[in-house]
Amino acid sequence: MFTLSQIEHNLPMPPHMLSRPLPEAIEAELKTLFLDKVIAKLGLCVSVYDIRSVEGGSIHPGEGCSTYKVSFRLLMFKPFIGEVLVGRISGYDDKGLQISLDFFNDICIPGHLMQYGTVRGPDGRWMLKTEDGDELHLDLDDEIRFVVSSIKYPPIPIEQKEDEPPFAPMQIVGSIKGDGLGLLAWWAADEEGEEEAEQ
Repeated sequence: MFTLSQIEHNLPMPPHMLSRPLPEAIEAELKTLFLDKVIAKLGLCVSVYDIRSVEGGSIHPGEGCSTYKVSFRLLMFKPFIGEVLVGRISGYDDKGLQISLDFFNDICIPGHLMQYGTVRGPDGRWMLKTEDGDELHLDLDDEIRFVVSSIKYPPIPIEQKEDEPPFAPMQIVGSIKGDGLGLLAWWAADEEGEEEAEQ
């Protein structure tokens, strides 16, 4: 789920930051630039892990800041395809479910990637109709286990319509097709029944 990515960056250091110790000032600027930002193909930056090297400190003509060549590592959130994650249902619509991991919310589970027999009920909620005729609803804030089906890094739109959802630079598509996937409550009940049967 988390990986380390090493990056080299020419970092301009504003003059007001130079009153601080250089490593501290560089780390603060890196956090401003990268923390909570998505880097295409690398994922979402959750932390500046460490600074490997700092070179330079040159001042270019016409600029009031010194520039350093910094090599550093970022802790990135980038799940791999096929990884199993647990999140909470944060919303739903006619296309499927929206899932939140608290620190990352741009996850969807489309209707065609839900378990066989999952349909939308008259109240708009998705539900799984079992062979016994039970209706198991997928409600807001329910914990759900899903597998990562794909990760997309869409290009930044030039224009965005008012009625469109906010642009998401990283989108995860999940699936709950398969054993052990879906609401945790579904499988907890099965596991309890198996334990009782064994006893």
